[in-house]
Amino acid sequence: MSIATTEVSGMKNEVGVLNLICFVAAIAFVGLAVLNAILSGDFLTTDNLFITLVCLVMALMFAINPLLYLKEEGRLPVPFTKKATPQPPKLAAATTPLLDAKGRAVPPDVSAMVANMRRTQPKDL
Repeated sequence: MSIATTEVSGMKNEVGVLNLICFVAAIAFVGLAVLNAILSGDFLTTDNLFITLVCLVMALMFAINPLLYLKEEGRLPVPFTKKATPQPPKLAAATTPLLDAKGRAVPPDVSAMVANMRRTQPKDL
């Protein structure tokens, strides 16, 4: 096992532990908001609404990182979004000829190199 794979697996473990801690904290804050709603005598007072709002905002702040991580990894399905099928990049040489400064067509090997440079590269992890 190389050093690079050890570092990547170690980083995945750290990210997993941090996401778990954030998720537990978010659940705890939601629990505090529910306890506040249940145990308070009159819920619609300014103090109770403020405490509930603070607990729910803190829960959101702790839950957003694990949710974004799951979305980035592709393990969280996002409703109402269509999955885009990857389309091959359109080559400019196929539609219009590539011209030089004087208006002449460039050789095919040069146009292939330019098309290769215009192609978007996938993001490396």
